[in-house]
Amino acid sequence: MRTEDVLAAIATGLWRWDNASGTVTLDAEAARLLGLSGLPRDGGTVTQAAVRSRFHPVDWNEVDGIIGLAVAEGTLAEFRLRIVDEEGRVRRTVRSRSKPVLAEGESHYLIGTIQEVAEPQPGTSARTPVTGDWRRSREAFLLDAGRALAEARSTAEVLRVAASLSMPGFSPDGLAVFGVTADRLKVLGHHGYDPTDAGPLADMPLDTEYPAAEVIRNGRALYIPNPDEYQRRYPTIWPLVRGFGRHSWAFLPLIVAGRTMGTWMAAFSHPVAFTPDERSVLTTVARMLAQALARAGVAESERELSRGIQRSMMPTLGPGIPGMSVAARYVPTGGGLQVGGDWYDIIPLPGGPAHATGHGGGRFALVIGDVQGHDVRAAGLMGQLRIALRAYAAEGHRPDAVLSRASRFLTGLHDYTESEAFDDGDHVGTYSAPRFATCLYLECDPATGTLEIARAGHPDPAIRLADGTVIMRPTAGGLPLGIDPDTDYPTTRIVLEPGETIMICTDGLLETGGHDLDSGWERIRAVLEEHQADGDTLEKLADALVQAVHGPASHYTTGPLADRREDDIAVVLLSRHGRPARRAPRRTVLTVAQAEPERIAIARQQLRDLLHDWADGEQIDSAVLMVSEMVTNVLVHTDGDALMVAEAAGEHGGRRLRVEVSDTSDELPHRRRPGEMASSGRGLVLMEMLADLWGVDPRGEGKSIWFELYEPGGLAQGPAEPVPPGPSVGSPTAS
Repeated sequence: MRTEDVLAAIATGLWRWDNASGTVTLDAEAARLLGLSGLPRDGGTVTQAAVRSRFHPVDWNEVDGIIGLAVAEGTLAEFRLRIVDEEGRVRRTVRSRSKPVLAEGESHYLIGTIQEVAEPQPGTSARTPVTGDWRRSREAFLLDAGRALAEARSTAEVLRVAASLSMPGFSPDGLAVFGVTADRLKVLGHHGYDPTDAGPLADMPLDTEYPAAEVIRNGRALYIPNPDEYQRRYPTIWPLVRGFGRHSWAFLPLIVAGRTMGTWMAAFSHPVAFTPDERSVLTTVARMLAQALARAGVAESERELSRGIQRSMMPTLGPGIPGMSVAARYVPTGGGLQVGGDWYDIIPLPGGPAHATGHGGGRFALVIGDVQGHDVRAAGLMGQLRIALRAYAAEGHRPDAVLSRASRFLTGLHDYTESEAFDDGDHVGTYSAPRFATCLYLECDPATGTLEIARAGHPDPAIRLADGTVIMRPTAGGLPLGIDPDTDYPTTRIVLEPGETIMICTDGLLETGGHDLDSGWERIRAVLEEHQADGDTLEKLADALVQAVHGPASHYTTGPLADRREDDIAVVLLSRHGRPARRAPRRTVLTVAQAEPERIAIARQQLRDLLHDWADGEQIDSAVLMVSEMVTNVLVHTDGDALMVAEAAGEHGGRRLRVEVSDTSDELPHRRRPGEMASSGRGLVLMEMLADLWGVDPRGEGKSIWFELYEPGGLAQGPAEPVPPGPSVGSPTAS
């Protein structure tokens, strides 16, 4: 008797489903069960679409997944299908057991049987053994598991998520993840086991007869439904496993990009049959787990690489500067390697005795800068520029010469940004611009507190005075490094008094969080003032500045907030120890050049910052108005620059404000009587009305116009220093 006759007698058909050609070969019984007519008596070949048209569409979605699972595992594909007629009515239910066979490339074909099952017909309902409530629960579980694993950012987090998974209907109570190191199998993490029970299973050779090792060797899943099967297949290892009290085990490969990177074990205290649906869930979880572990491994490697780059490129700031303290912070932007183009450095300069800490007991330089971009190329360029600056400083050059040489060095590297597309209406194309860097170079003499600052397109420093007043300190500057090799960088000299602190930072500290430079500065100024009042150390102040932008350190170094950072942050604080012998006056100095009339607004703001706690707000407005008039007159009526020096001295409630604006012109102001429609001529008239005392001092080269105001509550004692002779003090001269 032929095999075909035997199969037909028990209502079992044969088919061969070729996925590559899209055809299905059926015998007569298989064609009858599928409701396909018009084939020869012994069967024939039809299209894949013709066969699929006889499957209930809901069932086919499940079957497609089961076939894919069997192809991946190299196992039988077992499933049930509802067969429908041309009008979509369910005619019968069949069961198939087929073996997938791999062909060329990624194609495969199925060879197997189809048999009608004698069970109650589900009618047109969607509830079948492979659909219904269990199916919806499974989809919800996989969606939640995928979301949780996608959010895990470290191997430890991935393992915690894997341990918390509650699978629908058959949750494992023992989990383990095995990885490969060289030729050894090691437990990366586990759940449901006592750490002391792992013993020899925690670290074993890869050729050990253990299911997890076998899965890594052949890349296929293993399902062990009962202890007897485990003992039969792995008699050597069974004595070590028996004591854990499990009844069923699943070992699934963790595959990424075609490479088996480990094994995931799920152990059950109750018997599990490992149906195709259960295997499908386990396989899907294993794939998501493998991807999550791979992402976490890459992220951890990048973080370690970033930390190594930071350690090599960022200096270690410790004690060792007599009479001074330094604190610094660097917070990289999120995404990719946690390193960018921002940097800071402290450089001992020649000419002072060596100190035990290596910073030197004499002069030193603080440098802070920002190379354009946040990628690895920016980090590499930053490293080169930092080395060049160190070399120029070690040669003994002054700050302006150091930045000039660094600009020529950067220009000579010919490093360009990524090409960007442009469309100006007339032309369409791409362009690349040379990379540039902003930089602030500060040379310090600890003995005197003298700071000489050169600035290349970088934000100005801020000074916190001994009494807690915080002001932005405008300094002269030039173009960013790398734009013009012949740019000059003028030097500004200031003195850091005992008890004062200077802050230099990159623009990331100011502009992060939707702020511009002005609003960002107000936010940072509030932090500087608050922590002065609290008497915090410099290290705590550095932390507070970063937290004001990114929150606590645990949030801005790792976690979801890390990837939302907009720019790198670098900040350096330098403080001079001690307190002044007497109450030091507040003082600010600003030069307004003929070509920079916009700095008049800075002069006004400087004065408001200096008088932030002045008792009379109207006097502040008067002082700002007079300064604006004095500086404007210099720019309009002379050919030189205006130098403003403002100083507030005395005790609160009785302070004296003295403001001088000097220029290089020898022409003294004289009285004018402006008409009603005149647009000028009222400057010194305002001073006569608003100032408590004012005057004009001729000097060797030029003159100085000054005024004084006395805070209400104090006695107007007149100027602290004698006023040199000149035009009548307080006289009705006019501008």
